[in-house]
Formats: sequence, C-alpha cells, structure tokens
Amino acid sequence: MKIVVQLVLWIVIGFLGYLVFNSINGPVKFNKLKQVRYAKAVENLRDIRTAQLAYRSITGKFTKDPVQLVSFIDTAKFTLTQRRDSSFISFNKILKIDEPRDTVVIDTLGYASVKDSLFKTGSHKTMLKVPIEGVDANFEMDAGFINKNDLRIPVFEAKVSKDILLHDQDKDLLAQEKEVVSVDGVNGPFLSVGSMTEVMTSGNWPRTYGANDQ
Repeated sequence: MKIVVQLVLWIVIGFLGYLVFNSINGPVKFNKLKQVRYAKAVENLRDIRTAQLAYRSITGKFTKDPVQLVSFIDTAKFTLTQRRDSSFISFNKILKIDEPRDTVVIDTLGYASVKDSLFKTGSHKTMLKVPIEGVDANFEMDAGFINKNDLRIPVFEAKVSKDILLHDQDKDLLAQEKEVVSVDGVNGPFLSVGSMTEVMTSGNWPRTYGANDQ
C-alpha cells in the first residue's frame, strides 16, 4: 500500500507541476504566436491603406468593393504634374493702368502606372486575404462619407477579428486579448486601419509592428 500511495502522490505532483508549467508557458507561447500573426496581418492592412489612398487621390473617394480596388491598382494611372510660379499683366479698369499679377501654372508631364509605382511585387493581389495558414477569410472593408464641419469627407476602414487571427488558440487567453487596453497592445476585438466614424487612416496596432499612420 505504501508503494501505491507514493506512486499516486508522484502522479499528483507531476500533474500539478504540468498545470503550473502550462499556466506559465501557455501565455508565453500565445503571445509569441500572436505577434507573428499580427505582423502578417499588419502588412496586408498597410497594402490595403496604400491602395485606398491611391484610389482616393484619383477618384476623390474610397471604395468598399475589393474587386474594384484590385482592378483599379492593375489599370489606373497617376497624373504627373509640375507646379510653377508665373505672372501676367492685367488692366485695372478703375485706375486705367496695367498691373502685374502672380499666378501658379500646373503643367501635365505625363502618367505613371499605380501598380508600377506602389505594387511592383504584386502584393495587392492577395492583400485582402487574411494571411494565416488554415484560415479561409478576407479582411472586412467598408467605405463612405462622414460630415465634419459642414464638409463631406471620404473615409474607409479595413479590419479582421482577433477571433479569426487566433482561432486555434486557448479561448480564455483569446478572450483576455480581445479586452486589451494598452499603449503597447492592439486594443479591442479587431486589428484595423482607418475608421468609419473619424477622419483617420492610421491603424490600431502599436509601433512595435511598424508605423501605423500615413
């Protein structure tokens, strides 16, 4: 009986040791994996933002249609211009004299492909797909206008849920991650760039993942 009791005690001790080790090592592994997956998603969000800003510079608005955005990158062209100061003589009808006037002349120099300028590697083709192995999902994307100071301003947002990025991880750790409020963390349940309620094109990731604004 003594041997049996000792064996049972050793099993209990081993099990408790495993629980302690797992309680410490689990969050460490979770954070390492989280950082890797967030970094991959941030790369795609940056590409989406670059594409959206190019789309706005040419069309005056953003788009929520992923097919339209990718097609735009493949076909659109930037207008290359040159701005120069100039002057001319204007006749003042009241004073009956000629007066010099300054002006700005904008010359069109040519055109440049958006794709060749911004996406030479072709990363725009896959930027809307969540880059996590085993996940078949796309980034959510929306666009529209908001009114600020009597101005109608175009806005956009692209995001992905932490539930998708960390779908195969411990549910308790995932629930804690979705509640994060920290200057060096990704706050809230989504990893996102842009906003449908504010005039901004920054992302909600910390600078440890690189610059989050443009």
